[in-house]
Amino acid sequence: MKLKSTTCCIIILLLVLSIFTIPTKVYSKDQKLIYLTFDDGPGYNVTENILDILKSENVKATFFVIGSKIPGRESTLNRMKSEGHSIGLHTYSHEYRKIYKNNESFINEMNAAGNTIKNVTGISSKIIRFPSGSNGHMNEALLNELHSMNYKVFDWNLCLSDGINHNTPVSKLYREGTEKCVNPSRIFLLAHCGAENKNTCTVLPQIIKYYKNLGYEFRPITDTTPEYHFRISK
Repeated sequence: MKLKSTTCCIIILLLVLSIFTIPTKVYSKDQKLIYLTFDDGPGYNVTENILDILKSENVKATFFVIGSKIPGRESTLNRMKSEGHSIGLHTYSHEYRKIYKNNESFINEMNAAGNTIKNVTGISSKIIRFPSGSNGHMNEALLNELHSMNYKVFDWNLCLSDGINHNTPVSKLYREGTEKCVNPSRIFLLAHCGAENKNTCTVLPQIIKYYKNLGYEFRPITDTTPEYHFRISK
């Protein structure tokens, strides 16, 4: 009888422990990651304002920059580096007809952007983002060629419409940035930091607060981050 009672107590104890340990596994910070990414910079004032916000919030992000915008804004690029953010390639010219003329032209654009970044910061960045995303622009052959050069492609699974309309209301940007994501455990959020994206600066602290309250960990994209891109065109 005493043995039976002891066994029951052990079973109850194990059940109690399992109840308290299961949430730790389900809601582990390692399983709730968000990568804030900003395209089209560096832009006057706006990019600096975004950097101020990120510093204040102690959050690291990734900036996919346009090579032709760097001259005259080298200090902004070096600030990204010194404050622990990642710098990715978003082509040199951002001119679609030139970029997407053929695979060689696309790769030349990325190489040119990379060389400019390296000359300014010393960083040899290998993380890239296609203007408007890789969908419809990347096939298996191009992806293989990019991989042979150690490039990694990063698209997004949640985005703000600030790249389409710079005057998108802050309330709409907030809804877009906090809506349900197809992969809520690994969010790649696209926003923009061009000179016109003032509303993005206004909404950013609100979006950061939202994900902090949900227990997300903010990370910059690095060379070791698993690649994330849209389905490849056949």
